[in-house]
Amino acid sequence: MEYISQTEAIPSDKPEIASATALAGEMLGLNMIYLEAGSGASVPVPIGVIREVRENISVPLAVGGGIRNRTEVEEIYRAGADLIVLGNECEKNPGLLAEACSVRDKVRLPE
Repeated sequence: MEYISQTEAIPSDKPEIASATALAGEMLGLNMIYLEAGSGASVPVPIGVIREVRENISVPLAVGGGIRNRTEVEEIYRAGADLIVLGNECEKNPGLLAEACSVRDKVRLPE
């Protein structure tokens, strides 16, 4: 993304910038916000960033990149994600998708 857009990613230790950017996107008419650490990232989007963004937007929040196990899936849903995007790790561990769906169904707050 950085290469194509000629921009720099929002630093993972600056949740307030991620939140302000997400809110601006919502105000511009975006119907969903997607926080991505990058395909196959060494670590997923920090939980603090997810929480901060979730607290400041009203549209659905998707999170992806670097998610490798059930614990991370659960933490991300509990932090406020509405949707988790899984990719590379599902190729290595096909059971992760079923685990993620199970966690989603148990953790997601009733609407």
